[in-house]
Amino acid sequence: MKTDVQIAQSATMEPISLVAERLGISEDHLEHYGKYKAKVSLGLLDKLKTQEDGKLILVTAISPTPAGEGKTTTNIGLSMGLNKIGKNAITAIREPSLGPSFGIKGGAAGGGYAQVVPMEDINLHFTGDFHAITTAHNLISALLDNHIQQGNDLGIDPRRIVWKRVLDMNDRALRNVIVGLGGRTNGVPREDGFDITVASEIMAIFCLASDLKDLKTRVGEIIIAYKYDGNPVYVKDIKAQGAVALVMKDAMAPNLVQTLENTPAFIHGGPFANIAHGCNSIIATKMSLKLADYTITEAGFGADLGAEKFFDIKARFGDLKPDAAVIVATVRALKHHGGSPKDELGTESIEYLKKGFENLEKHIENINKFGVPAVVAINKFPTDTDQELDFLIDKCRALGADAVLSEVWAKGGDGAIDLARKVVEVVETKESNFKPIYDVNESIKAKIEKIAVEVYGADGVDFTKACERQILNIEKLGLDKMPICMAKTQYSLSDDPTLLARPTGFRITVRDIKISNGAGFLVALTGDIMTMPGLPKVPAANNIDILPSGEIIGLF
Repeated sequence: MKTDVQIAQSATMEPISLVAERLGISEDHLEHYGKYKAKVSLGLLDKLKTQEDGKLILVTAISPTPAGEGKTTTNIGLSMGLNKIGKNAITAIREPSLGPSFGIKGGAAGGGYAQVVPMEDINLHFTGDFHAITTAHNLISALLDNHIQQGNDLGIDPRRIVWKRVLDMNDRALRNVIVGLGGRTNGVPREDGFDITVASEIMAIFCLASDLKDLKTRVGEIIIAYKYDGNPVYVKDIKAQGAVALVMKDAMAPNLVQTLENTPAFIHGGPFANIAHGCNSIIATKMSLKLADYTITEAGFGADLGAEKFFDIKARFGDLKPDAAVIVATVRALKHHGGSPKDELGTESIEYLKKGFENLEKHIENINKFGVPAVVAINKFPTDTDQELDFLIDKCRALGADAVLSEVWAKGGDGAIDLARKVVEVVETKESNFKPIYDVNESIKAKIEKIAVEVYGADGVDFTKACERQILNIEKLGLDKMPICMAKTQYSLSDDPTLLARPTGFRITVRDIKISNGAGFLVALTGDIMTMPGLPKVPAANNIDILPSGEIIGLF
């Protein structure tokens, strides 16, 4: 059986100019990065502003499990399936991070015969967007420490700096560091640390900004520290926003590539799906909507995190109106939620499947709460039995959600034809009455409680004393009328990763709230969220190599 990289390397790619030409994008709007990658200038959006938008389809999933769900693979496969039935479709997804690529999770370019290519480039440096974001973020850090070194006119308290440095790599040794050692000429010693680049607020802003001007304004509003008198210090106070915008100017243009079947793909941005909103850029999504009949996009993790943030944050800021949502599930993953031992996931068990189905049931209910019609894509595995698949399809139908088998990993676009037809049918026959689940003008506690009770199924929310003090501080600063970005485990609807399926009788504990003022949302922290991952005992990097011939091996 071929690996993902072997399948990708055997693909027949079209010159990106030809892919762009089919979309009506002229060479004047392309900045080539080799033969098969290009950036599309922001000027194209202005040119297309009177063009009617196509349909927007969100691909989400059940709560993730070690058994795997295949959300990105389904996204890519669905876009290819839509093109096979005569629809003009584009997939719009996030860029992979180097950290997971060299760590344990793998890349984010799909898999099997549903991939975006050139996958080696996409999973590595691509067009340099993440390097630009890393540099822009650390430029702020350098200017901040320099300001303190050069007299500290703003009265910044070095003990209350909230702006860490970033690196697009898994490196646990950098989580907590001391900077400024080595004497007076080397800066003021203080505690610091690193997050992974995808956790940077610059990344979140990058994906929510409408243009370069908006990016610069948002960057200026980032809170990076507090003064001795307790007042916040903004990026604009150290006059860094202009230089940051300059570093980011090329990155702001969406990246155009293609799938294995030459379907156009916009891959742009990649914010952390826990402490940020986990969606690709608004700019790429809007450009795709102007160019295609159908835009297939996605949001990180399960629907309780990714879809909720897509609806309540990205769609709100981007004035987007999703027409339908596809919830990806597998028999294996649902049996895992039902308590099946890992070594029995390939053995037929309606009992485990019935219990695990409760997780999918809740996600279907949640999508409907936002007024969006739902379709379930059952990502088929060879071990699935007809009895299990029939059971799953019947249970979904009883909830008013059509379930369709998807075999895109093995068959590419051909494996998504039934799914594509069902999505078109739903979009054409069921009206989307999309509406966010809360009003941003509600109190911080009310917004969090709505998400916890309505989306997670919690009995309520508890706030620690430290969190209560932070809420009062946020209200005092007048920053409370923003959307909430929940940071919790992706493995459970609750804040306890061991509570699978559809837990009941639980409460959510919010321990702190982080202000992402530039991005425009408040991050409610539950549990222990890691913003700088570590490498496993045997990192994926150990098996990655390039041969003298130039062939890449071991990259998934």
